Amino acid sequence: MIKFSYETQEEVELEAAIDESFVLMLYNDDVNTFDHVIESLVEICGHDTVQAEQVAFLVHTKGKCDIKHGKFETLEKMCYKLLKRQLSAVIEQ
Repeated sequence: MIKFSYETQEEVELEAAIDESFVLMLYNDDVNTFDHVIESLVEICGHDTVQAEQVAFLVHTKGKCDIKHGKFETLEKMCYKLLKRQLSAVIEQ
């Protein structure tokens, strides 16, 4: 049996936007080293080394950086692991 979907492109885009409407933010602190931040981003968030280095630099210079977008449940796990490593992370909407 073949099922047809009559969803419009706008409905699909809205569903995607709702699913990924949360942002994991990393804030600067005066405690953690660049190496610790980079290692944590690679291990916890799945960033490659270059991306993690760029995020660490942005956090250092700008004070914060969005590091991941997605569903709350997914980001919550990452945020918890970052917090356990003494990094300043929050989930924003």
